Amino acid sequence: MPDPRRCRRWIRANAVVTAAVLMGLLGGTGCDETGGVAEPAARRTKPEAIAHWDTTPGSIAALGDSITRGFNACEPMRDCPETSWATGTDPRVRSLAQRMLKNPKRSSWNFAKTGATVADLPGQVMAAVAERPQLVIVLIGANDACRDSTDLMTPVSEFRAEFTTALKRLRDALPRTQVYVPSIPDLKRLWSLGRHNPAAKQVWKLGICGSMLSKPDDLGKAAKKRRQHVYDRVAAYNTVLRRVCHEDPLCRYDGGEVFDYRFAVKHLSRLDFFHPSRTGQARLADVAYRQITAEKSARYRSPRLPAS
Repeated sequence: MPDPRRCRRWIRANAVVTAAVLMGLLGGTGCDETGGVAEPAARRTKPEAIAHWDTTPGSIAALGDSITRGFNACEPMRDCPETSWATGTDPRVRSLAQRMLKNPKRSSWNFAKTGATVADLPGQVMAAVAERPQLVIVLIGANDACRDSTDLMTPVSEFRAEFTTALKRLRDALPRTQVYVPSIPDLKRLWSLGRHNPAAKQVWKLGICGSMLSKPDDLGKAAKKRRQHVYDRVAAYNTVLRRVCHEDPLCRYDGGEVFDYRFAVKHLSRLDFFHPSRTGQARLADVAYRQITAEKSARYRSPRLPAS
């Protein structure tokens, strides 16, 4: 006849094993420090998932390309950071830093670089991390589409990989820093505005954004296909910005507002009819300020049809 004590020990041992197996199957369910049942690790809410957007950040770092450097807004062929929509000091622009910060000179930094593509963004992020800004703004991608030919445009997969890497580096280093991402402007709108302007066409011959702006008077099938290809690539880049940003609770995409903005000739530099003028920089600052200080982020809007 079996020993009752041995039977009880066998039952207890198997109960422990069974509990261990169930814990593994349920993702690590166990007891918390209060003695209650703890949530499975995979189901716990991450701290950043409940983060609240601060509409009054105390410091700003700007990343991106020549648009954020104010290139050609003052003098030919040079950066004019004082006119930058993000961190500039020109009162006619009223940059984001001027509108939001008590001491813009001490609490804002511009790490954008003329000619930068999305491949340069991870490096700019690491420079910004050293300053520990409360808000990082990123306007990047125009140079990825503006190449000598459409064949040289950055593939969408590479654009996605680089932007994702940059945002991950920022988030790993600064988990509480907010990010604002404007959409890339509509380059086809530039062509539509400038193709009837003799001065613009003359400047464009120097090689500005050849993929879109070369041979501006050519309305043939191949030229139309080339311009539409650039338009579609910019739209695809913006989709990447939107989707990657959406995965981060502290990242705001502009909903496509900059891409869809019906800018006019007055918003373009008279030096190259490509980069923003002071007026154009001020409009970028308007959009950014309104969206950053809003209680809720902008809703995504489908792109409008391209200009003919």
